[in-house]
Amino acid sequence: MAFPVVAAYLTLLGTVYGCGIPAIQPHVRDTERIVNGENAISGSWPWQVSLQTNYGWHLCGGSLINENWVVTAAHCEVRPGTHFVILGEYDRSSGAEPIQTRSIVKAITHPSWDARNMNNDITLLKLSSPAQLNARVSPVCLAYSTETLPSGLKCVTTGWGRTSSTCNDTAAKLQQVALPLVTVSQCQQYWGSSITSSMICAGAAGASSCQGDSGGPLVCQKGSAWTLIGIVSWGTSNCNVRAPAVYTRVSKFRNWIEQTVAYN
Repeated sequence: MAFPVVAAYLTLLGTVYGCGIPAIQPHVRDTERIVNGENAISGSWPWQVSLQTNYGWHLCGGSLINENWVVTAAHCEVRPGTHFVILGEYDRSSGAEPIQTRSIVKAITHPSWDARNMNNDITLLKLSSPAQLNARVSPVCLAYSTETLPSGLKCVTTGWGRTSSTCNDTAAKLQQVALPLVTVSQCQQYWGSSITSSMICAGAAGASSCQGDSGGPLVCQKGSAWTLIGIVSWGTSNCNVRAPAVYTRVSKFRNWIEQTVAYN
């Protein structure tokens, strides 16, 4: 009875396919920001997915964690039969990219998700069929439950969200920004008791994620591999680049992710 669990566990950790190492290397500079917009290198964040309606409208981001599962934010309210996972996309205005489209057969939201305070903001999406892993589509590594992250560590968030606090247009090409992590105490100085142990903060240094980036990744490079440590969750309504943005702390949910994937 243990074999399916073990197999899922190995795939989840990337043992089978490797995780967190893009075949197309990203180029990250400290000056980049999603608000005001800097294009990523096409294919350089191969775990990034776009969650879309059947009309092609971009709803949220997400991260591929193995060939069958994507992790996103619970507040995106992704629904099987209504929304789709688009893998391998870079330029949403292009019709020529080798994208993969998958419907969603299960959307499993954390049982302790609280929409009032945005706590435990995480949902797992099971794809209708496995993603075909290649140079443009591959999984990210997951933060361990024991992950320790020093404040000031430079990490990167990506997405197709708004590129300006004064304009509602979302980006056509995938954007990226390097952000420093912010300690819980520093984040609480800005947001007060809204910050819980299930959250992690980053930014407040001239750049920010914004609406439309929700559900997407916050990754940090450890050695040669990128690790998913946060999921874009919430922040200021005007994407204030001097305010810390708040992300779901993935390490808090590592065990829940493993168990959910193993038994579904």
